[in-house]
Amino acid sequence: MANRLAQTTSPYLRQHADNPVDWWPWSPEAFEAARERDVPVLLSVGYASCHWCHVMAHESFEDETVAAYLNEHFVPVKVDREERPDVDAVYMEAVQAATGHGGWPMTVFLTPDAEPFYFGTYFPPEARHGSPSFQQVLEGVVAAWTDRREEVAEVAGRIVADLAGRSLVHGGDGVPGEPEAAQALLGLTREYDEQHGGFGGAPKFPPSMVVEFLLRHHARTGSEGALQMAADTCSAMARGGIYDQLGGGFARYSVDREWVVPHFEKMLYDNALLCRVYAHLWRATGSDEARRIALETADFMVRELRTAEGGFASALDADSEDAEGKHVEGAFYVWTPAQLREVLGEDDAAFAAAYFGVTEDGTFEEGASVLRLPGDTGPVDAARVADVRARLLAARAERPRPGLDDKVVAAWNGLAIAALAETGAYFDRPDLVERATEAADLLVRVHLGEVARLTRTSKDGRAGDNAGVLEDYGDVAEGFLALAAVTGEGAWLEFAGFLLDIVLEQFTGEGGQLYDTAHDAEQLIRRPQDPTDSATPSGWTAAAGALLSYAAYTGSEAHRTAAEGALGVVKALGPRVPRFVGWGLAVAEALLDGPREVAVAGPVGGELHRTALLGRAPGAVVAAGEGPGAGAEFPLLVDRPPVGGEPTAYVCRHFVCDAPTADAGELAAKLGG
Repeated sequence: MANRLAQTTSPYLRQHADNPVDWWPWSPEAFEAARERDVPVLLSVGYASCHWCHVMAHESFEDETVAAYLNEHFVPVKVDREERPDVDAVYMEAVQAATGHGGWPMTVFLTPDAEPFYFGTYFPPEARHGSPSFQQVLEGVVAAWTDRREEVAEVAGRIVADLAGRSLVHGGDGVPGEPEAAQALLGLTREYDEQHGGFGGAPKFPPSMVVEFLLRHHARTGSEGALQMAADTCSAMARGGIYDQLGGGFARYSVDREWVVPHFEKMLYDNALLCRVYAHLWRATGSDEARRIALETADFMVRELRTAEGGFASALDADSEDAEGKHVEGAFYVWTPAQLREVLGEDDAAFAAAYFGVTEDGTFEEGASVLRLPGDTGPVDAARVADVRARLLAARAERPRPGLDDKVVAAWNGLAIAALAETGAYFDRPDLVERATEAADLLVRVHLGEVARLTRTSKDGRAGDNAGVLEDYGDVAEGFLALAAVTGEGAWLEFAGFLLDIVLEQFTGEGGQLYDTAHDAEQLIRRPQDPTDSATPSGWTAAAGALLSYAAYTGSEAHRTAAEGALGVVKALGPRVPRFVGWGLAVAEALLDGPREVAVAGPVGGELHRTALLGRAPGAVVAAGEGPGAGAEFPLLVDRPPVGGEPTAYVCRHFVCDAPTADAGELAAKLGG
């Protein structure tokens, strides 16, 4: 018998619909049931492509004995962290405060008032390595609930009070300036891995937002050190196992500091952010490798993540079936020398093994290797590489595919729209701009729909039940602004403004601080608020960046003021923890540079428009169009006529404008091109 999860839009929740556990989705009714039965709530949080979530589900939630005990003594509630990032954030903060670490699956025990009192992540079916079994944990919690209720209530009250006391005031006095940017760069230099690229040790995550800051800082200041860290990190990732050398696209992170063995799940947000970063790296350096990776990653997103409705799915699983039919992490992606020989024959297999770093011992598990480019092969025959790659890709296509989490998340689609629009414009790929436009259309049609507020997710063209959070508004506005710049269609600027007005009305507190949930959102035990990046830009700084760009497009003082207020937190955090506020630092670079406003009175897609898009000035905004109606589309084009009948570009910043120019070379020089 299916439980209550069968009707939800979340693929993760639906994976649990046939469990013997009597799961509830997060809802007031679940807590009401716990109150009536006088039992605690077991909150289990995960996501569809999470390997250890699958393991715990198989070991415990599919076990009839465990399920019977759970159903008798608890109200079990299952949450998809990607649908409810607010619920995840609040309880993850409590888990990290209590245990010193966090992660998924997250397992939290709550009172019927949703107050947490006991925490963990993955619990094994038998006690091991000093960790109790899941059954022991359940029995311990039941004993405490039954025999020591006052103690439970006291612990829960103390945790909630502690969380409430963590509320941020605004981040600092004033906006980040030159000293903060320089200090942040120095801090990153200290944590930089000179040998392997990237920052810190293992596990190593792709530092997309930090690389964006480094590229913008280089563009504004000429800092060679910033560009070197960005370029070397991108090259190391592109040649590593974290990048799919056959099919394109990046895995979630590398388990080692050398980028050799990834955690194989592929997320939309990583690929959107990295596609854009490599496109911007190419813009800065002209690197052929950066161009190739940007295009291959864009093509991967369109080929493997695009949904029938034109949006982009959330993730591909790490696990898939191996030759024996067992679900194994990485099975789809790894190769043994014998498998290479089977597909390629002796000679080409030996060539491929040397080129892709496939060894007899293997770099992964059970003698298999992750394909990478170790770089010690000397000059290679490009045609032979292309032939080998195509044959391996065709053979791999016959393997059982990893599962697809096909829900559409608004924020991550916003990131994909920005990446595809810019990559398409830079490399003359109008099909990519079309895919970006189709995803934007879906967000307007389904996620905004009739209610005029963003919905967080959709599936199969049907909007989910959960309200958009700050990152949805910030990232979707960012995507729409990038699309407006590339297509010359002012409607996208209007939609961005509509979303950003909601940010001003619903997400903004005193002193410029921002909240992750709207003023009228469901009240949790605390209102989540986090200005630091995780795998994606924080909602706080994503909104700040979009507000700043919108103000540059429109001259709106309210949006400029809100952006500057929000950036106070970057002034406080940038010098101290630059790795975790990379997007905020990137936005600060745009603020320090102006940002520049570029109005092209001339054809969309013409030489001047393309030159403007390729300008490196941090955060520059571009409006292009011709004819009497152009000013109605973009305020920047009002009273900006072509000079002498020629397409003309106007560049302004800080309320000062340069002389208009019809010369593309001159425009490039004005924009650091």
